Amino acid sequence: MSAESTPDPGIPGNTGTNGARHRGKGKRRKPQQRRKGLMIAAWTAAGIVVLGGTGAGYLYFKLNGNLKSVDIDQALGTDRPKKADNGSENILVLGSDTRAGGNKKLGGGTDDGSARSDTAMIVHVYKGHKKASVVSIPRDTLIDRPSCTDTKGDEHPAARSVMFNSAYSTGGAACAVKTVESITDLRMDHYLEVDFAGFQKLIDDLGGVEITTTKNIDDPDSHLKLKAGTHTLDGKQALGLVRTRHGVGDGSDLGRIQLQQAFIKALVNQIKDVGVFSNPKKLLDLAETATRTVTADSDLGSVNKLASFANGLKGISPSNMHMITMPVAYDPADPNRVLLQEKKADQIWKALEQDKPIPKSATKGGASGEAKGVVSAP
Repeated sequence: MSAESTPDPGIPGNTGTNGARHRGKGKRRKPQQRRKGLMIAAWTAAGIVVLGGTGAGYLYFKLNGNLKSVDIDQALGTDRPKKADNGSENILVLGSDTRAGGNKKLGGGTDDGSARSDTAMIVHVYKGHKKASVVSIPRDTLIDRPSCTDTKGDEHPAARSVMFNSAYSTGGAACAVKTVESITDLRMDHYLEVDFAGFQKLIDDLGGVEITTTKNIDDPDSHLKLKAGTHTLDGKQALGLVRTRHGVGDGSDLGRIQLQQAFIKALVNQIKDVGVFSNPKKLLDLAETATRTVTADSDLGSVNKLASFANGLKGISPSNMHMITMPVAYDPADPNRVLLQEKKADQIWKALEQDKPIPKSATKGGASGEAKGVVSAP
């Protein structure tokens, strides 16, 4: 099944949009149980690999051999936005929900060889690497996908009014990057991806993540049941939290994004609190898992390169991470889909291009998930 026809429930909401209107096709789809993969912490996982230069000899080659990389630059060629010269960096972080390997047991369904970008985030690291803005892209956003060439050299035609996550399922990492650059007119300097089996193991290796919920969460689809209060989530519970959409909020992907963003901040807090960067044994265990989990662009495709990059992210605290969702409105023709609010989104892309803070006016109004504040770090 292609991502363009993947049934995922949405919730009706405000109907206005500032951009060109793309209408959904067909009847409203019924909800279907799916186990979600995600990579909400891929760049944090990269930070775990700060082991870097200490990984001499066998250890270095073992970790280096774990890493997978994709040559995005070769696939995309020169027809791309220009690199910023202001000291900032943009990283596209994707989560793949492939049903292959260990993910089949976690994700259910059929191992048909396909994969979808279940979670997508643009991480903008400001000059000086002390602050970051994170923009989540709802997977259900209807967009015009540009033509692209994947890393195998196969060409894929453009398509109109298709789900954002169809870019990855159609042409993999290269097509996903091309689509994001087409939407934002921002150059993606790096690419990071992890699957949800790896995400679960990372949380377990870390020793769990402590969060506080302000409401009860009970979602049979994600197998998560939490009473309001403080909890230390293991990998399975964490995966359930970041993929739940029916347990809290309005039942949409937007609500799930709000939970994911809150969990990221709790995760970053946890990494700092347990002293990962000063605990060699824990760092080694996490590095082993992270290097098996993360797929990076070829510029980051070695332990030393990834470690050097990750070292530059250590100074970004949760209080200096501004996390938002790309402005969208529910599609009045298909409440399972959302439409980009182009005028507001343009304010975001221009601010990031100039390495400036995202204006508050760009984040007001439009569709929301109604799950903000449900989860926080204790």
